[in-house]
Amino acid sequence: MGAVVSLDALLDERRVWKGRQPAAPVGLQPTGHSALDNVLPAGGWPASALSEILIAADGSGELRLLWPTLARLTDSGERVVLVAPPYIPYPQAWLAAGIDMRQVSLVQASDRDALWAVEQCLRSGSCGAVLCWPRQADDRALRRLQVAAETGQTLAFACRPMTALHNPSPAALRIAIDTRPEQLRVLKCRGGLAPVSPIPFSTDA
Repeated sequence: MGAVVSLDALLDERRVWKGRQPAAPVGLQPTGHSALDNVLPAGGWPASALSEILIAADGSGELRLLWPTLARLTDSGERVVLVAPPYIPYPQAWLAAGIDMRQVSLVQASDRDALWAVEQCLRSGSCGAVLCWPRQADDRALRRLQVAAETGQTLAFACRPMTALHNPSPAALRIAIDTRPEQLRVLKCRGGLAPVSPIPFSTDA
């Protein structure tokens, strides 16, 4: 992954028609984890929507959950944007997960500006997925991200502290990652009822 990109330059990519088909039909965005896909109404991530991932601490398995999707997108030439990640990504680990780092952009932003940057990237329509790690985001801020994801037809992922579990969220999908035991809990999913039983999940990564 190269130097931090200019947000303006990234958004300007929307002016270029790349003449390619999307990586998957609208509405079909597999997570890469068959047990999870089997219980989600859309058979994967809700397309053009915000998915919220709740974690006890950074590195609780959120990257392992998302890497198959990011690998699929970057392999198809889709841009993946990380906005203000808590740590600088370790390229070797991402490469080992099959991700084309040439398609990964990092946007550094203060806590105050990060949500604005996420919203602009989502609305631009130039990204396959946008990832963010908002520490404090109210219902109104998350709703703006949900609307922006719909507008730009982009996958949006917000990794948030487990303390947000009981706060309302407009996200189309909410998943909690537990480390003891290692499992996924689908708390909310658009288009169907959340499964009652947790899904086994290895957090090694």
